Amino acid sequence: MATPEEAKLQQFLQWLELNRVELRGCRIKYSDSSKGFGIFSSNHASDGILLVVPLDLAITPMRVLQDPLLGPECRAMFEEGEVDDRLLITLFLTVEHLRENSSWRPYFDMLPTTFGNPLWFSDDDLLELKGTTLYRATQLQRKTLQSLFDEKVKRLTEKLLILDGHPERDVKFEDFLWANSIFWSRALNIPFPRCYVFPVDSEGQDSDISGKMVNSGTLTNGCSSLSNGESAKVPEYDELQDKVASAASISQGEIVWVEGLVPGIDFCNHDFKAAATWEVDGTGATTGVPFSMYLLSAGENPSLIEKEISISYGNKGNEELLYLYGFVINDNPDDYLMVHYPVEAIQNVDFSESKAQLLEAQKAELRCLLPRSLLNRGFFPPSNSSVEDKEKSVSSQVCNYSWSGQRKTPSYLHKLVFPADFLNALRTLAMKENELYRVSSLLEELVGSGEERQPTDTEVQAAIWEACGDSGALQLLVDLLSMKMWDLEEGSGTEKNDTELLEKACTAEIPEDCKESRSSDIAQNHLLSRNKRSSIIYRRGQKHLTRLFLREAEHALQLALTEEL
Repeated sequence: MATPEEAKLQQFLQWLELNRVELRGCRIKYSDSSKGFGIFSSNHASDGILLVVPLDLAITPMRVLQDPLLGPECRAMFEEGEVDDRLLITLFLTVEHLRENSSWRPYFDMLPTTFGNPLWFSDDDLLELKGTTLYRATQLQRKTLQSLFDEKVKRLTEKLLILDGHPERDVKFEDFLWANSIFWSRALNIPFPRCYVFPVDSEGQDSDISGKMVNSGTLTNGCSSLSNGESAKVPEYDELQDKVASAASISQGEIVWVEGLVPGIDFCNHDFKAAATWEVDGTGATTGVPFSMYLLSAGENPSLIEKEISISYGNKGNEELLYLYGFVINDNPDDYLMVHYPVEAIQNVDFSESKAQLLEAQKAELRCLLPRSLLNRGFFPPSNSSVEDKEKSVSSQVCNYSWSGQRKTPSYLHKLVFPADFLNALRTLAMKENELYRVSSLLEELVGSGEERQPTDTEVQAAIWEACGDSGALQLLVDLLSMKMWDLEEGSGTEKNDTELLEKACTAEIPEDCKESRSSDIAQNHLLSRNKRSSIIYRRGQKHLTRLFLREAEHALQLALTEEL
């Protein structure tokens, strides 16, 4: 007799077949408790095509507006500006998940019901993130989502459920949170053929509603660095916004990028060494199925039978992986550190008004991302970095001229790993009174006392560098990194403490590791849930990177002080 999971899988496979999905060289089956279902190779496909899904099955804004039951009401909401296209998809997922007779039921029954991302953490689990960027971000996002649900989503969802004949249905916040997590963890940035997104009417004109969707936020720039197989999901909080946000526009040529879910392909799990990539076949020349997405084997050799087929979610650090997908990777090579100067603190610095004006004139960056890879060309490159990495210099950090000729280019410039824009901002914030007057004098000399023109941002940066040098900015950077380390260690101890916790603990997700020791009080004390283990790995990585970048900043500061004597 089939288990409930096996019965759900069989219904889903029948649903895929009914919707013209072709599993050519793969099968879908349960992977493990941390991954859920995955895609596995079943036989050798000579052309490397493992799976083909018609784009008609993708859950996109266009698909929602075409839905026979919900489409007309959703179109009215969209045209009235009550929803953008991301919220449109999330509303659709919320409603269809609650509808007992939904045509999407076999697909939804296969999706996870809970998630490992911090939005689903208990208050106790969330404390493990205290001191990290994610801790505050998760608190803010929870409040934002709760407010969105209370003020808009609950009303709109119940309005749509009336169309299904269930006006009494009580919509809970957890229903919306589920849909939100499904969207952000499974949607892809899909390069649709333009003619598919913009159907031409009888007069040869593009669809008006599609044009509106282009400007509302989900259609993304085809010139972005996102590659095939990568997810398009974006953490919506301040510190990570600039890292992954993409502008809303149509790409050049005949391709339009649209976010959406693709049932079948979205069961591919992540791996650095991806076994497959996905592509879109607009004409059907590759797959024989026009307007389809297909999974293509990435290896030259035939796939091993029953080997899991993975794709790459992109070069994401543990911060993004945990926030979006609910998992982390030990020693993640794509980890990064977020460093920022609090905007609210500017008003407390000396000469805050003048400095604020200079920051605005420079279009200054008050935060920066420090990828782990930057360390490969710093003062203390890791032993595993290549010779090419060590010899690669960063772009020029300072202007290539000096008004007075007294400020020499630092000898350590090629080893400085910190972004120029961020250092420019820190120079401005760290300026002393005499340096501020010096900057004013240099700029007046350049543009004239009559202010015939405004200095460019580059000219302002050059004047500040000549007046200040690097030592003030580097001292402020050392202070910021030291404070970040203090925040990280305040509640959880050092990097070494985290390592010891992980070494002692057995994970609740792996029962066989704990079989013999579960009865022991000591083992119970060290038992870690999946959420806590992920949090410890993430925060340990943040402490590790903070320590390494702090060492780089301290060394650069010592060199700057020596050369500025």
